[in-house]
Amino acid sequence: MRNFTKALALLLVVGVASPVFAGDARPFADAKEINLLNLLPPPPANDSAQMKAELGEILTIQVTRTPEMAARAVADAEENVWRFSDVIDNPKFTKENLPKFSAFFDRVVETEGAVVDPAKDVWKRPRPHLYSDLVKPIVPLSKSGSYPSGHTTVGTLMGIVLANMVPEKRAAIMARAWEYGHNRVVGGIHYASDIEAGRIAGTVIAETIMTHDDYKGEYEGAKAELRAALGL
Repeated sequence: MRNFTKALALLLVVGVASPVFAGDARPFADAKEINLLNLLPPPPANDSAQMKAELGEILTIQVTRTPEMAARAVADAEENVWRFSDVIDNPKFTKENLPKFSAFFDRVVETEGAVVDPAKDVWKRPRPHLYSDLVKPIVPLSKSGSYPSGHTTVGTLMGIVLANMVPEKRAAIMARAWEYGHNRVVGGIHYASDIEAGRIAGTVIAETIMTHDDYKGEYEGAKAELRAALGL
């Protein structure tokens, strides 16, 4: 990470700079190609009726969520494709068994940050716990912009890609992706409109990177490895 500080200094506030990423996982696209500022409406204003309604939803969930709901929300704070293991339901669905698949999805996850983070930095929507001290999140805190939800974006993106690889379980995979996003509201760290915007962003990213030659090549190898491991 010798060049991290230098690279970070080159980022543009407008959100179209080249992304900084860790290790060998290179994003398939970035904010230069997919500028969410041009694709999504701005988040609700802080003093708007919608903002107050969304805050009310979070506070209601805060006092009604079950221990099981809370546990799922906490577990879904992780951003990786292995959160879909309960849907895939196969002991071979592990990083150790699927090296090509794992490396491919590392790039998928990096793509979310490269596209979403610059837009978050422009909109700077306050997280629920920063807007109201009544909100008590049960997941790790973040001071980054709340809109759109990066977790929901990557969950939707991973869900679409994984469902394309295992169409036999498409409905269950996409339902899990939707739960993954909603769990950010359950966890008290995002508003409902953050989730909606994240689902749109994830879908747009998926449709865009599917046209890239490097994506196509790695996707086919990862898909073949996965389906062979699952016996499909």
